[in-house]
Amino acid sequence: MASIHPTAIVDPTAQLHDTVSIGAYSLIGPHVRIAAGTVVGPHCVIEGRTTIGEGNRFFQFCSIGAVPQDMSYGGEPTELVIGDRNTVREFCTFNTGTLKDEGVTRVGSDNWVMAYVHIAHDVRLGNHTVLANNATLAGHVHVGDWAVIGGLSGVHQFVKIGAHAMIGFQGHVAQDVPPFMTVDGNPLTVRAVNLTGLRRRGFSNERMGAIRQMHKLMYRDSLTLEQATKGIAALREQTSEAAADVDLMLNFIAAAKRGLVR
Repeated sequence: MASIHPTAIVDPTAQLHDTVSIGAYSLIGPHVRIAAGTVVGPHCVIEGRTTIGEGNRFFQFCSIGAVPQDMSYGGEPTELVIGDRNTVREFCTFNTGTLKDEGVTRVGSDNWVMAYVHIAHDVRLGNHTVLANNATLAGHVHVGDWAVIGGLSGVHQFVKIGAHAMIGFQGHVAQDVPPFMTVDGNPLTVRAVNLTGLRRRGFSNERMGAIRQMHKLMYRDSLTLEQATKGIAALREQTSEAAADVDLMLNFIAAAKRGLVR
């Protein structure tokens, strides 16, 4: 049997693995599924059609799976899907999706989500990300793997943040942020390549050199975006080890809808 505090209220139709722990005064709704080893702290509410993977930890006072903060939402059976081994600190709010998108809000695995973070409807949060205190993701935001979003930052709806990007403190993110870049300020500005993050993740000198060259083409050589894109594509042949990094950048540029931070 799952470890459920006597003061917690768990709907009898909720599906909890035997190794799940539910803290005092928490509420688990009827459509919730929670996999092995997940710990839900006291005073949490997990509701809606919410699926939670293995080994997650939710600290006190989280609201997970509530309906979207979207005035057009009409009670449709949308979902929230959370992966494995995420840490979710105090007072976080994750909402389900809407039928304006795929109807699912998705949170990946191994994310570090600090206090007061809001993940709105239809967000796609990748793996190994860090969201510092009071970071707010509006509806339909996509965040790539290993991205870092600084405290008190707000991300506008439909914005995409590339893998390995870093958003500085109090970032006002209204345009797409390319992979590998460090941005901050208001208006937001690309400052440099996120070299510290790349080194921590074991990027070779050759890969980091190619990424620095992409940064130069996009932000230092006074080129149009079309010219910079052609130069980035040529790097694939020059540095085969960085081919996947080049493709990641090219695919991101091609998919950008709100314009790139430049």
